[in-house]
Amino acid sequence: MDFLQLFEPVSCTYTYLLADADTKEAVLIDPVLETANRDAKLVKDLGLKMIFAANTHCHADHITGTGVLKKLVPGCKSIISKDSGALADILIQEGDTIKFGKYTLEARSTPGHTDGCLTYVLNDKSMAFTGDALLIRGCGRTDFQQGCPNTLYHSVHSKIFTLPDSCTLYPGHDYTGQTVTTVEEEKRLNPRLTKSEAEFVNIMNNLNLPKPKQIDIAVPANLKCGIQDD
Repeated sequence: MDFLQLFEPVSCTYTYLLADADTKEAVLIDPVLETANRDAKLVKDLGLKMIFAANTHCHADHITGTGVLKKLVPGCKSIISKDSGALADILIQEGDTIKFGKYTLEARSTPGHTDGCLTYVLNDKSMAFTGDALLIRGCGRTDFQQGCPNTLYHSVHSKIFTLPDSCTLYPGHDYTGQTVTTVEEEKRLNPRLTKSEAEFVNIMNNLNLPKPKQIDIAVPANLKCGIQDD
């Protein structure tokens, strides 16, 4: 399988391009509006057929690139969780799969950051794309957009930490320059999710983080597949 990890520096968002080397069918996970042209050009340059652009959830810190990419890449369809309440060509939920070539991504429902958070797990369980549910030595905030620390704690422990220890985890963001982690690392080293549930809830309820800068424009646009009102 061909695999690329791409980066958008303003929101520190990772976008992932996965493709079957034989059929050239490809999936893009968590594209960003500002880098949609870059991603479309890359797909063309590599001779890929991007059939899906999938979001892990309805983002609050950036506008998704799925709406623009559908115009730039003919035949591409957008995907998001049914529980997100957002619009997309395909709405999926727990247990559904995204097929590209001989590969599939299994959707695991991992709410807690938002109701519609999904973790995408490759069919051989060698890698998973956790969005904001699990970050490298951290996790997504739970103080807005249906956030709930108890729900997030159970999501991570039951849906992500049950994957093989060797499974590589690719987050939706990183703010320290790290790019990848593993289930084993996070089970052992994550400073929040190695605590008891009660300790985790206390930590998350006392982060006192500032409001995301783009939330007022990002969420309304992302509920419509990244299409902004004129």
